[in-house]
Amino acid sequence: MRRFSSFRDFDWVLLGFVLLLSVISVLEIYSATMHTKFHGFEKKQLEYLAVGLVLMFIVSLIDYHQLLEIVPWAYGTSILSLVAVAAVGTRVLGAKRWIKFPGGIHFQPSEWIKLVLVVAVARYFWSLGGRDLTWKDIGKAFLLVGIPMLMVLKQPDLGTALTYSPILICGLFLGGIRFKQAAILILGFLLLVGGVWRTGKLLKPYQKARLTNFINPDNDPKGSGYQIRQSLIAVGSGGVWGKGATKGTQTQGDFLPIPYTDFIFAAFCEEHGFVGALGVLLLYFLILMRLIQNAQTAPDPPGTFIVMGIVAIIIFQMAVNIGMVIGFMPVTGIPLPLMSYGGSSVLFTFMALGIVMNVRMRRFVN
Repeated sequence: MRRFSSFRDFDWVLLGFVLLLSVISVLEIYSATMHTKFHGFEKKQLEYLAVGLVLMFIVSLIDYHQLLEIVPWAYGTSILSLVAVAAVGTRVLGAKRWIKFPGGIHFQPSEWIKLVLVVAVARYFWSLGGRDLTWKDIGKAFLLVGIPMLMVLKQPDLGTALTYSPILICGLFLGGIRFKQAAILILGFLLLVGGVWRTGKLLKPYQKARLTNFINPDNDPKGSGYQIRQSLIAVGSGGVWGKGATKGTQTQGDFLPIPYTDFIFAAFCEEHGFVGALGVLLLYFLILMRLIQNAQTAPDPPGTFIVMGIVAIIIFQMAVNIGMVIGFMPVTGIPLPLMSYGGSSVLFTFMALGIVMNVRMRRFVN
């Protein structure tokens, strides 16, 4: 007998953790921008969060099997939107990533394509029926993700392009890639990276500088190494308990660059110290555990693929952003999920959570 899904099966515990982290984000944005021209951004963040919550509940009501059916059309539309960006997009600071609409509205297609790719990759590997992956199957998966990835990389937007890679890796892993195939792909990837690095055709000079100077930021302390140096100073000066809200000298003195977006974790560490940072990381851990639990209880393989694809994106963004803040990763402009300021990032995350809720609410539907 069919039982329709309801909000009784909604993961309210997960939502509670997410809202708690969102509140911390708003408070930190308020603190980090108090003495800057960006003061007031916390109000915009609240607006983004409100819209995100509405979208999350709406998406949770749309059966994800319907999303699987229409994803080929969505994928085609996504490719066309990237073509439109290249043709008529607005160029800002040397990058053409947005389409400007009347009323001052800017639309960034590359951010939303992550959701399309998660569903597209889930549908693709589901269609294989669980059989052993052939090199042809792997090649098609690479094309599925690689085409939009290369188009975004040409904008240039290295950070967003990199966030597509964990979707592919997760899909291959859950799809049953063999160890020998994985080893060959890793070797091929390393050779490709070496070739790209030598030719320099896909990377801009400033991108190469970011990828090298994070190892030793003192090589260019006033240029590409400046952001990492200031971030390390902010994190280290926070100590165990931090300097207190609105009292971070690096943040309030405008030494730490963009402390409300890319380096919000550094600003938080300066003000709340090691203990505060540990608390935020614990919240992330609890959120990820709830997401993985929802993947394990998904009613079918596509549901598992979708949830784990979202988990892969969040883990990747967390690792890269926090690694960047503490000097273990290069500066790539990847925001910290649920913490960094920004409409596109917030709305993507809540819509992704809506799909997770969607899968969970249908775990008992026959």
